[in-house]
Amino acid sequence: MCGVVGIVAHSPVNQLLYDALTMLQHRGQDAAGIVTCKDGRLFLRKENGMVRDVFLTRHMMRLVGDLGIGHVRYPTAGTSSSAEAQPFYVNSPYGITLAHNGNLTNALEIAAELYDEDMRHINTNSDSEVLLNVLAHEMQKLGKQHPTPEDIFDATTAVYGRIEGAYAVVAMITGYGILAFRDPNGIRPLIYGERLAEDGGTEYMVASESVALTAAGFNVVRDIHPGEAIFLTESGQLFSRQCVEAKVFAPCIFEYVYFARPDSIMDNISVYKARMRMGEKLAQKIKREWGEAHGIDVVIPIPDTSRTSAMELAQHLGVKYREGFMKNRYIGRTFIMPGQKQRKKSVRQKLSAVPLEFKNKNVLLVDDSIVRGTTCHEIIQMARDAGAKQVFFASAAPPVRYPNVYGIDMPARSELIASGHSVEEVCQMIGADRLIYQDLDDLIDAVQDKHSPVKQFDCSVFNGQYVAGNIDEAYLELLQRKRSEQAKQKSAGVQVIADTPVDMMGVHTEG
Repeated sequence: MCGVVGIVAHSPVNQLLYDALTMLQHRGQDAAGIVTCKDGRLFLRKENGMVRDVFLTRHMMRLVGDLGIGHVRYPTAGTSSSAEAQPFYVNSPYGITLAHNGNLTNALEIAAELYDEDMRHINTNSDSEVLLNVLAHEMQKLGKQHPTPEDIFDATTAVYGRIEGAYAVVAMITGYGILAFRDPNGIRPLIYGERLAEDGGTEYMVASESVALTAAGFNVVRDIHPGEAIFLTESGQLFSRQCVEAKVFAPCIFEYVYFARPDSIMDNISVYKARMRMGEKLAQKIKREWGEAHGIDVVIPIPDTSRTSAMELAQHLGVKYREGFMKNRYIGRTFIMPGQKQRKKSVRQKLSAVPLEFKNKNVLLVDDSIVRGTTCHEIIQMARDAGAKQVFFASAAPPVRYPNVYGIDMPARSELIASGHSVEEVCQMIGADRLIYQDLDDLIDAVQDKHSPVKQFDCSVFNGQYVAGNIDEAYLELLQRKRSEQAKQKSAGVQVIADTPVDMMGVHTEG
């Protein structure tokens, strides 16, 4: 998962972009990048690492200009490289930079087209560079030295016609402004806001989550609609167009389960309230299936994303809620760290148990979800080592049984502990005395809000029903095979870089 931001202001935007990326840091800790524009010149800084480490004072001083875009990313698989850090840049036409959150499911086919038909060279393994070159090619076809916003929307409409999958994009066209657009299903979030500048003009920000806007004093205007593009000119004018008809509006439900910050509002749905309702629904299921005599002495969350659900669950069960794990905030989130061995090794570095809250108690541990199962296995053992009598485990999400193809780090079915295993088998594998999952219908009901236009969600990781990209078994097998090849290369010491792999060696070309 990645985070994107774009700003058009009436004063330097370097600090605003930096602060916005810091607010979006939870969406990716592998690399960060900012590009700004002043007098037709671009100023770029991107590198592996956290926002605070990538941008030092000397870098910030060079990022001059009143408009710019930024990105934080994590690697989908393997070991990342700074060559994959975004924003990406192409010099023709006009000079375009682009940052992207999501995943193009037809990236391989488009890469072949770009090489064979458009005569464009792709220099990395990232689908984001593919997307940039598609946009650049469609802008080139306009054949205009000075494109208007309507021309830019025409080119964007053509881009929609070529790409498939999930995408929330910000792109800066040098000398003109910032373009932002969202996939026709609205799978990935994108929202914009405005504020009054000191000179009386209007400044705009577009970002992955509302919290980036509100923290900088921008008033949220609205979410960008599925299939819609907005264009912010250098002078501060806003234009919008519904470039393609929206398809089934189905945001990724995993955003509300795990990725988004609880203080964000996405498509008029409060992430915090959705997680509260997840806890309430889970408590109701525990009462149904385990009975009122459930035997739980204390509810303990696995920090941080499960806290909201765990507190509500404990309240509805009428049992104590305690913070039993202390988090070392200088260790990265395990879910977005590349490499299974590193992920497993980091758990005990990241969390430490408070024995007082575990000793001689039946403990219910609550997590937002169970993906691979290695982390919760380690945590359950930590609870036992701390003196717990029995360790129960609750997941605020249903079993993750299917790979994600829209930009989340779970592409291989073989890595998902719930794939091919019953709840009882998973319980045994993670070492819990009891295990309970959220029901999918309850999760959907928890996230839905009467004030939101969203009536359904992409729940593909839970039910295998993919809303975009014509995903079939052959595609999933290709992902599984590529994942295995990358793992072999990595173990052999070969650097593997991936957002969506675009391997030209594996694409058939004519001639």
